[in-house]
Amino acid sequence: MGRTSAFLVSVAAAAVLTATGFATSPAAGGDRTTGTATSQAAAGHWVNTWTSMPQLTEPGNMPPAPFTQPDKVFADSTVRQTVHVSVGGTHLRLRFSNAFGGAALPLTAVSVALPAGGRAGSGAVQAGSTRKVTFDGRASTVVPVGAQAVSDPLDFELRPGSNLTVTLYLADGQASDDITSHPGSRTTSYMVRGNHLDDADLGGAATAQHWYFLSGVEVFSKSGTAAAVVVGDSLTDGRGSTTDGNDRWPDQLLTRLRSRPETSGVAVLNQAAGGNRVLNDGLGPNVLARFDRDVLAQSGVKWLILFEGVNDIGTADATEAAQRRTAADLIAAYDQIIVRAHAQGIPVYGATLTPFGGNTDYDDPNGYREAARQTVNRWIRTSGRFDAVLDFDRAVRDPRQPRRIQGALDVGDHLHLNPAGYQLLADAVPARLFGKQPAPDFGLR
Repeated sequence: MGRTSAFLVSVAAAAVLTATGFATSPAAGGDRTTGTATSQAAAGHWVNTWTSMPQLTEPGNMPPAPFTQPDKVFADSTVRQTVHVSVGGTHLRLRFSNAFGGAALPLTAVSVALPAGGRAGSGAVQAGSTRKVTFDGRASTVVPVGAQAVSDPLDFELRPGSNLTVTLYLADGQASDDITSHPGSRTTSYMVRGNHLDDADLGGAATAQHWYFLSGVEVFSKSGTAAAVVVGDSLTDGRGSTTDGNDRWPDQLLTRLRSRPETSGVAVLNQAAGGNRVLNDGLGPNVLARFDRDVLAQSGVKWLILFEGVNDIGTADATEAAQRRTAADLIAAYDQIIVRAHAQGIPVYGATLTPFGGNTDYDDPNGYREAARQTVNRWIRTSGRFDAVLDFDRAVRDPRQPRRIQGALDVGDHLHLNPAGYQLLADAVPARLFGKQPAPDFGLR
C-alpha cells in the first residue's frame, strides 16, 4: 500500500472530527485528507515549518500600482510568493492572516507548487508540481477581519530546507487600504492582473520584496519533529541579508541543525519584524502583546529564542533616568515572557543585545543607552532566569571597541550585520540546546 493510500481512511470515518484535524464531513462536499486519531497520533503531528509575523502594511510597503487603488487592493490580481521551509513532511496546510485588514479578505483560489530550479524568489514553477489548495473542500474562502484561515491538509511532499511557491488569485480584491503583510520578506514576490493561478511563469509581472496575507506553512511530520520560535526585530528579520538568499541568522542556524542527525527535525520559525519593540508598539505590536499569537499559537513549538530590546533602548530618551527605567522595564518584560512560556512547558533561551556604538540614531554621546544595554545584558547573563544564554554580544563585538560591532560584519549603519555577521550569531547558538532532553521542570522559578 502506498503512503497516500495508507494515510486515507473510509468516508465513514471522515465524518468524525479527529483530534489531529484531518477529518471532515462528507456533507461539506470536501475531499480533505482524513484519518483516525489513533493512527495519526502514532504517525506524527502538525508542526509549523515556516512563519512570518503579520503586520499592518505601511503606505510605502503597499503593492505597487495598479494593485493598490483607493479602498481596494489586489482586485482581479494574482500574487505569487515563495517561502523557505524548515522541516519536511508528507502533507501541508497553509495559514492566511487578516489580522490587520480593514475588511474581509476573499481568497478566490490558491495553489502551491515547487519553484523553478528550487529557487527562492522565482516567478516560475516546476512543470507538473502545481496543486490546488482547498478550504473545507471549497476552492475559495473569506477570512474575516482580524481572523486567520487554515487550509485543508494537502498531500504534497515537501523536502526539508526547500522552497515552496504559493500563488493566490483575488477576483474582488480586499476592500480596504489596511491589509496584512510582512514587509521584510527579503524575498521577491510577483503580481499580475487577471487570473494566472495556473501559469508556469509570471513573466512581465510586477515585483515587490514583501509577503502578503500568507503567515504560515505547516507540515504533518513525524512525532519527533518540533519547532523553535525566534522572537526578534530587524536583526532577526534579516536587514543586511541577501535578497532571495535566505541567509538571515535563523536560516543559517537551520542549516547547522539540519546537518546534525540529532537536530535535523528542528524547525526554526522566524517571528521577527524590523522596528519591533518589546515594551511598546513600533512596526507591529509589541512582544508582550503578540506573544500568544506569534509563539504559543504556532504548531509544534518546543523552544523559544528571545533576541529583542535594542529598539526599546534606542527609541527611549537619551537621559539617565529614561534609560534606567527602560532597562528595568525590559528586564521585567523578559521575566513576564519567561513565565508565560514556562507555563506552557517551553524553555526560553535569551540572547544578549548586540552593540550599536556609532549608530546615528541610537548611540548617544553620554553613553546612557550603552549603559542600559550593559545593564540588560548583565541580567541576561547572570540572573539565571533564562534556560540558556546566547551571547550574541560577545560573538560580534569588536574586542578593541566593545561598544561597536566588528567592522567586517557591519553593513555600514553600525547596528545591522551582513551575512557573515549573521553566521556568527547562528554559530553562537549551541545545537545541543535542541537535542532530546527530559521534559523541563520549571517549578516555582
